[in-house]
Amino acid sequence: MNSLKAVVLDWAGTVVDTGSRAPMGVFVEVFSRFGVEITIAEARGPMGMAKLEHIRSLGALPRIAAAWAAKHGRPFAEADAQAIYDIFVPMNVAVVSKPEHSTLIPGAAAMATALRGRGMKIGSTTGYTREIMAPLLPLAAAQGYAPDNLVCAGDLALGRPSPMMMYRCFLDLGVHPASSVVKVDDTPAGIGEGIAAGCWTVGVTLSGNEVGLSAEELARTPTPELNRLRSIAEARLYAAGAHICIDSVADIMPVLDQFAARLARGERP
Repeated sequence: MNSLKAVVLDWAGTVVDTGSRAPMGVFVEVFSRFGVEITIAEARGPMGMAKLEHIRSLGALPRIAAAWAAKHGRPFAEADAQAIYDIFVPMNVAVVSKPEHSTLIPGAAAMATALRGRGMKIGSTTGYTREIMAPLLPLAAAQGYAPDNLVCAGDLALGRPSPMMMYRCFLDLGVHPASSVVKVDDTPAGIGEGIAAGCWTVGVTLSGNEVGLSAEELARTPTPELNRLRSIAEARLYAAGAHICIDSVADIMPVLDQFAARLARGERP
């Protein structure tokens, strides 16, 4: 009861697609097709949620709601969210397998090997649907990352930030209690699902949605600017409940040691 048994990781921005750029670009494009321009910051705001819920959240933002009403002559409605979603999903399927979006974040494969070496199981949850994940799974596996399970948006009645997908991971992986599991995610919604499930949570900053830079952009960003961006991302993830934040999954192993030591002292998330 006092040992770590599993790590459950998000996908985009956590183990693949540095900056979580695939869904961001599609959200901007699909709203544009309906005559409403949204900003990158607006598109990123609800990231981590199931994509239909993400679209609903965007449509409820006052600025976007006003722009929609001005363009279409009526308020943003559920039928509009569904219409956008029907276009969003195939667009996201088309981009998710591109090299810039399907490449593992540096250190992800080595992390998986290290977790296996410790006898730990690897779970995964995502705001993507199974249709979107289908082309991504074999690409990730070919690079050395193949988790023990996958729980997608739409699999259960509720998605993030509810704990439902984490509960499914517990059942799939055969692990308990919740304090033996670590949730790793780059979005507040994903951190929220870990907290709601009673797990240790790790926020991912530089490689994830809250910073939003590609691997190439990160590499050429001056250290002072990286520090500023890291601080902003940490603030959001800690506010969501993260127990600790790291730059990327390459930094996860010392954090697991810290959690294991805290468990041994009788602490719980």
